[in-house]
Amino acid sequence: MRPVYIGIGIALVALILGFAGFNWWQNRTVQQAYATPTPAPTATSKPIQVSNGESIGTKFVKSKYPVTPQGGHGQPVDGVACGAMEYNVLHVHSHLALFYNGKQMQIPQFIGLAPNLAGGCLYWIHTHDPSGIIHIEAPDISPPQGGPYTLGMLFDIWGQPLTNAGVAGFNGPVTAYVNGMKYDGDPRTIPLRAHQQIVLEVGTPLVPPPNYTLPAGL
Repeated sequence: MRPVYIGIGIALVALILGFAGFNWWQNRTVQQAYATPTPAPTATSKPIQVSNGESIGTKFVKSKYPVTPQGGHGQPVDGVACGAMEYNVLHVHSHLALFYNGKQMQIPQFIGLAPNLAGGCLYWIHTHDPSGIIHIEAPDISPPQGGPYTLGMLFDIWGQPLTNAGVAGFNGPVTAYVNGMKYDGDPRTIPLRAHQQIVLEVGTPLVPPPNYTLPAGL
């Protein structure tokens, strides 16, 4: 019977180690999602306070609901669902600023809102107002396919292109900054985390990436 007991002991140790490893991974994922980043020295020295309901930039989307026919209209997009409520398992906020040839363009309100006769639904990633604040209010820390929630998911829900050659219909070379640091990868992969400051600049001239402060409580 001794080999049986040894086998059971090994299985129990493996189970405990696996459970501990899963808890470590889950806690690390939560900490990364909620970690408040520090703006880089290249960001503007004086923080710009953002207010809820504020309008930042020049409006370029005319309709009240900005989601295009290619965007989300209630169906899951990149694994992100459209729900009847806002969730708080993961509840963080990032900020997005868009510039075209040096001029700031407005990130429209109601990205991710899919209205219909039954009252509509709201995607886990959405905007409330034209301030550039992105709301991530999800029932899971990570999206169903794994990895963090990303800027590409927001643009897919919006139905607008996001590449190194153009953003939301503005064409030209794209320079991306995250927390004041230049981001050389695919802008679609930029993670959406607590107080993450994302700046997309299309064309030239380039302007120093703004350093925003989100409203208290976000």
